[in-house]
Amino acid sequence: MAMKLLRDKTFATQRLPAAQRGSVLLIVMWITFGLICITLYFGNSMSFELRASDNRVAGVEADQAIEGAARYISLVVSNLSTPGTMPDPQSYQCEAVPVGDARYWLIGRTNTQELVTSAHFGLIDEASKLNLNVANSNMLSLLPRMTADLAASIIAWRSTNTSTGGGGAESDTYQRSSTPYLCKNSPFETVDELRLIYTMDMVVLYGEDANLNGILDPNENDGDVLSPTDNTDGQLDPGLLEYVTVYSREPSTTTNGVARFDITTAAGVTSLRTNLVALFGTARADQIMPRQGNPNPTYTSPLQFYIASKMTAAEFAQIETSIRGTRIQGLVNVNTASSAVLSCIPGLDSGKAAQLVTYRQSNPTSLNSIAWVSTVLDQSTAVTAGPWLTGKSYQYMADVAAVGHQGRGYRRTRFVFDTSSGPTAIRHRQDLSHLGWALGKQVRDQWLMAKQTP
Repeated sequence: MAMKLLRDKTFATQRLPAAQRGSVLLIVMWITFGLICITLYFGNSMSFELRASDNRVAGVEADQAIEGAARYISLVVSNLSTPGTMPDPQSYQCEAVPVGDARYWLIGRTNTQELVTSAHFGLIDEASKLNLNVANSNMLSLLPRMTADLAASIIAWRSTNTSTGGGGAESDTYQRSSTPYLCKNSPFETVDELRLIYTMDMVVLYGEDANLNGILDPNENDGDVLSPTDNTDGQLDPGLLEYVTVYSREPSTTTNGVARFDITTAAGVTSLRTNLVALFGTARADQIMPRQGNPNPTYTSPLQFYIASKMTAAEFAQIETSIRGTRIQGLVNVNTASSAVLSCIPGLDSGKAAQLVTYRQSNPTSLNSIAWVSTVLDQSTAVTAGPWLTGKSYQYMADVAAVGHQGRGYRRTRFVFDTSSGPTAIRHRQDLSHLGWALGKQVRDQWLMAKQTP
């Protein structure tokens, strides 16, 4: 009994006061709270790291999808049944094409090059544009947003002549800028060199098409609310970059490597007649190119030869790719060019350009050669425009946009493929991911609907 009382007394003396016991509880609770916060912090951090890693994986998937698209398009344009034609978008994959867990699209234009609010997909014909290295100042000055002074400066930039006699800016002008540089005085290598031209600005280059996708996005029809500035008229007014190229060029030989007949020379015409005899026989060749009168006339273009020869359109289609005019670089494909570009061709204006576009829309099966142009234009106009026109294309732009799994990791890259010199080659590659989403609202809505579907 005595021992029990002694233990109780000792225990009582060791118990802490209530206030001290409360302090211990608070300390324990704070420590517990701190540990919970640390746990939550690291858990949240790991969640963000997981999401970031997932996005990086999606980005890699999109990058690989773009590489796959480049190889696929190279194969498509290398195996065209008729070289020099634009492949039908129905004949190849260009919309939401799966590559593993990723998908890619080829941002294109409508068949008439009209700029609309919904996305169109497919390759873009570089020969449907005006070539900066070939077009003269009169042609350039007719482009939308262009001025005569700006056109003169473009000519001066590409010309090896360093004098200021042409009126365009030369090195002395560029050296007075805040960041001095020299006038190039050699041909354009890319259309982006236009940024360096004196007085050129982003409004002239991009117009209302801030992301260069040919689609009227919401921010491009809201006035000054969001960049770029636009007139809210429901139409997309593009800049110069929509209408120009530096890549358009036809081959100097036929598909079997034989030099094309230059019908601007007597020797070329003589060789052509020999070829016509082999194809159609002597009697028909004599009808096409009679020996009487001037037996070896020369022609400014294949179109003028067609008009003068009185060949049938079917006959001309057999020899079109074997003849050539004064130039092989910078010809404009009349089958695909927009009215804005065709209006710049010598001899044509907006009315005649519209007639050409209307005809080709109504007669899509009659475009197998340039011969159809002579049924729309009068002979004099056709002969004047002929040296600048072609019905063939050998360079194709593929504007590839891709996303990885769950629509993440957006990437965009532009390629220019060239088939004019043998095996298909990539002449240009440019990352445009920084311009933001370029697939339009419809593709974004499709992805949202797909995520909501169980």
